[in-house]
Amino acid sequence: MSENGTFEPRAPLSLDDILDDDLLTAPEKPKKLTASDRMERAFLEIVQFRRTEGRRPSSQTRKIAERKLGARLDGFQANDAAAEVVAHLDEFGLLEAASAPASIDDLLEAGDLDDLLADESGILDISDLPVVKRPESADSIAQRVRAKDFEQFEPLFKAKHVELQDGTFTLKPFTGMDLIREGVFFVINGVMCFVAEVGETVELVIGGESRKKQRLRLVFENGTESAMYDKSLQTRMYEAQGQVLTRTGHGPEDIFDADIESGHIYVLESMSTDPLIANLKDLYKIGFSTTSVEKRLKGASTSPTYLMAPVIVVADYRVYNVKASTLEALLHRVFADVRLDLTQVDRKGRDYDPSEWFVVPRDVINRAVAMIMSGEIIDYVYDRDSRQLERRPA
Repeated sequence: MSENGTFEPRAPLSLDDILDDDLLTAPEKPKKLTASDRMERAFLEIVQFRRTEGRRPSSQTRKIAERKLGARLDGFQANDAAAEVVAHLDEFGLLEAASAPASIDDLLEAGDLDDLLADESGILDISDLPVVKRPESADSIAQRVRAKDFEQFEPLFKAKHVELQDGTFTLKPFTGMDLIREGVFFVINGVMCFVAEVGETVELVIGGESRKKQRLRLVFENGTESAMYDKSLQTRMYEAQGQVLTRTGHGPEDIFDADIESGHIYVLESMSTDPLIANLKDLYKIGFSTTSVEKRLKGASTSPTYLMAPVIVVADYRVYNVKASTLEALLHRVFADVRLDLTQVDRKGRDYDPSEWFVVPRDVINRAVAMIMSGEIIDYVYDRDSRQLERRPA
């Protein structure tokens, strides 16, 4: 329409004008995202966190948003194919495994522990918990040490294992303090131990109360020993559901009628200055006694049995449930070929041939004792040339 109100004809539209009309232009369809696109977007969020915070996101933090990114980064690091897709976006080397902190200071400076130590819930607050009192002082708590003269006890452990296998002995549940006596074998956490000695009763004041305790010498089959108190052993036995070795057919209550010390096998070394004796290497006397070895050796220096000279005890095996004299006879038979061939004159001028002295290494004697008590000795003989116990020819 013109200014004077009349209609003016409109110029005809060209084909280009019609095609350029916005009303006729269809909107572009959004590009469909591929799996690679999604992974790139996800990784770029991790990159942005690194750029903003100056560190990698942690999957261990309590902050949910960061933990999500940290877990995502862990996933990329664990998946080589995914890591390859986004590798071109990794400007900070995030796909490389984080190096372990070189020191505790590096760990603290990294800040990863801050959220763990920030205890908003109060779960780490122990101020209202009762105080646990440790009644025993540090010097009263026994620690295991290497067992002194363990070779004297090793045969006992081997014999007990054999007796458990053949049914002579069996394992019974630990039932109380009355079982903790000298000569008893227990099993704690799968390890056999032996009450070698029970000390004098001592009275200790603990927490204002007077308590009586006894120190033990507790020898373990792994070659260690402990000097714990009897009540400490009782506690350990209950906690570990320990067991006591009992002769089959007997209950734990009469264990002491089943396990009886029957004597001592001892090994002596001569301190003689006589060249015929002093120059003999590995010369030992093997004997037995039903009393203490110390009592048996009184007057040794004037007795031809002990080569008319002082002696020292190098081994003292306590024997249980077997006649020590029988064990001694077996040892003498095993080493008969290396018996000392020497005649001495006693104080009355009579000739005397000491029969219990043998030229044999001490470690072989120890092994023989163990093999006799375990029953293995029947398959072995002592070879004087190799100086070893050798298996009998088939």
